[in-house]
Amino acid sequence: MSYDLAVWEGERPADDKAASRVFTDLYELYVDTDVEHPPTERIAAYVAALLERWYDLTEDEEDTSPWSTGPLIGEACGPLVYFPMRWSMADEASAYAATLADSMGLVCFDPQLNRLRP
Repeated sequence: MSYDLAVWEGERPADDKAASRVFTDLYELYVDTDVEHPPTERIAAYVAALLERWYDLTEDEEDTSPWSTGPLIGEACGPLVYFPMRWSMADEASAYAATLADSMGLVCFDPQLNRLRP
């Protein structure tokens, strides 16, 4: 089982309902398509910052990475990164990921609970 987060560029939605619509639109436009969209610079920088804290799953020899897929940058599409974490590390990793997103001026959304973070 994994815990997923979505982080994107753009204005912070007014509420959770609006954020859910934005996430759905971005997902359909960038993820649920046959067209490849390379990550934007800001999203690539965000992923790189996450990987400064924890190894990419593809480089994790000691099984300490919270990520469920690798390479993590592979989860980034255009202005969106939608990425899974191991359930056992989700509390710590998602809190850090949400705080980091906020510090970089990005929107963080929890699709399981349909709510904005932090």
